[in-house]
Amino acid sequence: MIWIYLIINLLGNAPPRVFDVPNDGGNALMLEWQLPPDSLGKVDSMLILRKTLPEGKVDTITKVFINHPEFVDEGVNYKKAYQYSILYFIGPVQIHSEWSPPTKPVASWIDTRKIPLFILMILYTTILLVYIFTARKGRELYLRPIAGLEAVDEAVGRATEMGRPIVYVPGLSSISDVATIAALNILAHITKKAGEYETKIIVPVRDPVVYTVAREVVREAYYTIGRPDLFDPGQVYFATDSQFGYAAHVSALMTREKSATNFFMGMFWAESLILAETGASTGAIQVAGTDAVTQLPFFVVTCDYTLIGEELYAASAYLSKEPLLTASIKGQDQMKLLIMVVMILLSLLSVFGVNITLGLF
Repeated sequence: MIWIYLIINLLGNAPPRVFDVPNDGGNALMLEWQLPPDSLGKVDSMLILRKTLPEGKVDTITKVFINHPEFVDEGVNYKKAYQYSILYFIGPVQIHSEWSPPTKPVASWIDTRKIPLFILMILYTTILLVYIFTARKGRELYLRPIAGLEAVDEAVGRATEMGRPIVYVPGLSSISDVATIAALNILAHITKKAGEYETKIIVPVRDPVVYTVAREVVREAYYTIGRPDLFDPGQVYFATDSQFGYAAHVSALMTREKSATNFFMGMFWAESLILAETGASTGAIQVAGTDAVTQLPFFVVTCDYTLIGEELYAASAYLSKEPLLTASIKGQDQMKLLIMVVMILLSLLSVFGVNITLGLF
């Protein structure tokens, strides 16, 4: 045991090596130290001591594992310098290393690990601006067709021919949900189209705030097409905030009114199958759209057309044909294509043993 004490004492007197952690805000320092291999089973424990300068205050940072000869201290300030020492415990013996030279953490202005991500952001912004300027010049941008959106005019026309109303369900979530906002944007377009044919549209709502917004959306849509007289305050109403109470009400509404077209847009939960199955039993044409992955199978089975995921978000751009909105969708599609190409290339390179992360993760 004496020679273990001597070796530890000789090496223990050597201070730990202290390095600044790069690419941080100046709040971390890395420590490294060395122990002889034969002493790993002899040292009971180790403590790291930190001295803050110029105050000279000494703090016990942490107890470290013997087989991990490094530690990152994330509790420092770039405005101060620090010294470190290690306290070894071997039975009743304590060995104190010398203090390391004063080291001051450095705050980095730029995180070089994020440069590839910054380049990707600049590239995406450039692509987006190119399409926006192209759209402003009046050039029509091609977007891949989405069957559910192309069927909107057909669905409204069918209700007009049959002389039956349209039932529009804007989901069951609150106004803070992205899917609800997308559903209200689609409601505006469908209301305009229904107003042109003087077709009645009924909008039962579960959330009180969504009800207020939906009512103004419908009113504004009629004003936009120059038919404010078509607006009926009773066609947009608050049904109930009970989930299955709302599902029962809408199911009864579709059965009673014999609606020719049903739209289910927004966020849905377990009531989705009840609504869609009831609507299908009445023979109505149904168009659904949601970002709820667990509810998509029910809509796909029971509805004629289904908007899946982000197709719901992009619907307002597709339907309105607004150049700036269309340009943003086009830019996103091109960026997704670029990311897919990069992923394929990196996958092929990894097959040959070349691993590149690009610093994106």
